[in-house]
Amino acid sequence: MLSIRRDLIDQMIAHARADHPDEACGIVAGPEGSDRPERFVAMINAERSPTFYRFDSGEQLRVWRSMEGADEEPVVIYHSHTATEAYPSRTDISYASEPGAHYVLISTRDHDAEVRSYRIVDGVVDEEDIVIAEGADTDIPGAHP
Repeated sequence: MLSIRRDLIDQMIAHARADHPDEACGIVAGPEGSDRPERFVAMINAERSPTFYRFDSGEQLRVWRSMEGADEEPVVIYHSHTATEAYPSRTDISYASEPGAHYVLISTRDHDAEVRSYRIVDGVVDEEDIVIAEGADTDIPGAHP
């Protein structure tokens, strides 16, 4: 289960809409070992593609070093799908390299963004509930206040 603040969900959705029709990507960092997403980091999709995302390697190195220096880790790794549902593609699954992270997908194919979260470990995808903390709202599929 992913427990996350409403403002962080809103920032991911806003980033996905702003980058549409290209896929957006980024992370939400949190204290190491806490499983608590706290710091939103929008990143550049180096591919600038409507069907694929890849972190810019230089930016990723800077962000990961920044997290390391702050005793943080990527609690959430997110990206958008612009024309398909919010479900990991084969490529998404093959690139999932953080077994402790929540992989959040935002579909911007419809007016209302669809947001879903997954754990992806060794190629196995498990969808998980999203619990919205602080001012919960129930308009997110799979979310529980």
